[in-house]
Amino acid sequence: MLDNKDLQARIKTGLLSFPVTPFGEDGGFAADPFRKHLEWLSDYEVAGLIVAGGTGEMFSLTPQEIVDVVKVAKEAQPGQPIIAGCGYGTRLACEIAQGIEAAGGDGILLLPHYLIGAPADGIEAHIRAVCKATKMAVIVYNRGQARVTEDMIARLADECPNLIGFKDGTGDIDTVRRITVRMGDRLSYIGGMPTHELFAQAYSGAGMPTYSSAVFNFVPETALEFHAAFTSGDDAKCEQMLRDFYYPFAKIRDRKTGYAVSAIKAGVKLRGFETGPVRSPLTDLTDEEMGLMEQLIAGRK
Repeated sequence: MLDNKDLQARIKTGLLSFPVTPFGEDGGFAADPFRKHLEWLSDYEVAGLIVAGGTGEMFSLTPQEIVDVVKVAKEAQPGQPIIAGCGYGTRLACEIAQGIEAAGGDGILLLPHYLIGAPADGIEAHIRAVCKATKMAVIVYNRGQARVTEDMIARLADECPNLIGFKDGTGDIDTVRRITVRMGDRLSYIGGMPTHELFAQAYSGAGMPTYSSAVFNFVPETALEFHAAFTSGDDAKCEQMLRDFYYPFAKIRDRKTGYAVSAIKAGVKLRGFETGPVRSPLTDLTDEEMGLMEQLIAGRK
């Protein structure tokens, strides 16, 4: 397991990747296609992989499948930090975190708990319990039903040394800025909006110097090119790439709820990898939409 401080330093400014989870004909996790995809991606340098996350359909995986995904990822990219999605209710999240740690994972991305709304002190207790259930690094994902405040994050950071990161997918720039100003170097900050490249420049002004990229799954060259332009402050290059690739991709993604995952998986399939379908309740792209994705990718090769 990578030292938590080393992992925090590594992800501070580097691009993070969100691999998809392929499924076989029997509907189960397909380890060999997953391994082949990760081996292909290993030619492109990123700060770490977040497996079984949102793009990896963590919400549709069993706890054992999450552990299996981590094991294969560690085999396919042994020198790469492997962070895994973790979530659901507190007891189950603690068990999943411990399973990820036993499988050799380096950290967890704590996704929102399931379904029900909860008061702030309950969410804080949930995060604290998961942090204390593992020695691994924990990154809190501020999104959906699990929104945090600056005071919550400050208390948790004081009590939980392994809390190393804050990722935001709410678009609430005010809260993001309050947290980055107050916490400073205590945490690493990661942008986590769907297709975050669309928001990266705005988030940079709120103190978030990096983000996770889902399109890295199928156009890694493009993802790294954008991240390089972003980190160097080349706004003209970023805007050109937004016009030529990211906004056309978002137009396909926005056709149906859930396509933020389905379109990424479609892109991986179009690059020649076996992915299987997305699991319900998500749905796959239509033939017409696959054609649009194919045209988009052809323009980036």
